[in-house]
Amino acid sequence: MTDNTDRIEELDDPDLNTENSEEGALFEHHRFVADGGQGHLRIDKFLVNRIENASRNKIQDAALAGCILVNERPVKSNYKVKPNDVISVVMAYPPREIEIIPEDIPLNIVFEDDHLIVINKTPGMVVHPGYGNYTGTLVNALAWHFKDQPWFNSDDPRPGLVHRIDKDTSGLLVIAKTETAKMKLALQFFEKTSTRTYQAIVWGTPNPEEGTITGHIGRSLKDRKQMTVFPDGEYGKPAVTHYSTLERLGYVTWVECRLETGRTHQIRAHFKHLGHPLFNDERYGGNQILKGTTFTKYKQFVDNCFKLLPRQALHAKTLGFVHPATEKYMEFNSDLPKDMVLAIDKWRSYIAGREVETSM
Repeated sequence: MTDNTDRIEELDDPDLNTENSEEGALFEHHRFVADGGQGHLRIDKFLVNRIENASRNKIQDAALAGCILVNERPVKSNYKVKPNDVISVVMAYPPREIEIIPEDIPLNIVFEDDHLIVINKTPGMVVHPGYGNYTGTLVNALAWHFKDQPWFNSDDPRPGLVHRIDKDTSGLLVIAKTETAKMKLALQFFEKTSTRTYQAIVWGTPNPEEGTITGHIGRSLKDRKQMTVFPDGEYGKPAVTHYSTLERLGYVTWVECRLETGRTHQIRAHFKHLGHPLFNDERYGGNQILKGTTFTKYKQFVDNCFKLLPRQALHAKTLGFVHPATEKYMEFNSDLPKDMVLAIDKWRSYIAGREVETSM
């Protein structure tokens, strides 16, 4: 048997876990290719011997949720593995020993039913507890929201999390209420069938106005708190970001991005690689004046913008997926938060003022 296990990189690093994004550390993904001499064996037995700490029940639950694929098709737990079968598995990581304290923190609930809940996260809220952030997180708020539900497991430090967005990024997240919903949604993120669009303000003017940013993203070799883009295949994992220009605002640009992949800090790292860091993104250098004049008046203007928008200018605006129970496609859209709207309006006013001065 050729073991081509493809596991998503564990992202819960003490230096990064307050701002990790997307689904990488929430689920483990495996890929196996059965060799040519493989005898016919139930797939649950085949996998329990190959995936560390995976019980047969857990594997059977994954199969029931449609999260075990053979040759790209879902199979039941009694499927008999055949020679050269290509097997893909998506399963949640086991819970960690972190006490979850329910906290009565307001949530902006966009949609909720018996299977899932969609949240519009405010900037500044960490998604789940970790090093340095054990309270005040989205998970603490969810624990309060779910505390009277019979299915809620207070020992699970990541109840229902399917994906994540950074602490200082605002926008939409979907949270599963059942294990089946969790795995079915996770499979959509893994197979890139979910829809995710973000809006951002970046320094400078991307050229061309719309395009695709590619390149493997991995932890920086110089600063492990940053992710960076490496030449294809050298380090990291493949990442693809499609972008288009919404509005030019002088020395900054309002853009929309559509993700094909969900790497940690993907948009932030990709736009820095492109030479256009996100506006006021401290970690990636966007909190400096990167474009414009040297006039004191301009510097004061940018500083005022930073105060209006005291975080990276990034918002998870649209989220779409197939409902795990009804199997109908659902798509949600959220308004830009007030701080980004104010910053965009301020840049518009600045441009208009410059045009008036030029015409006089």
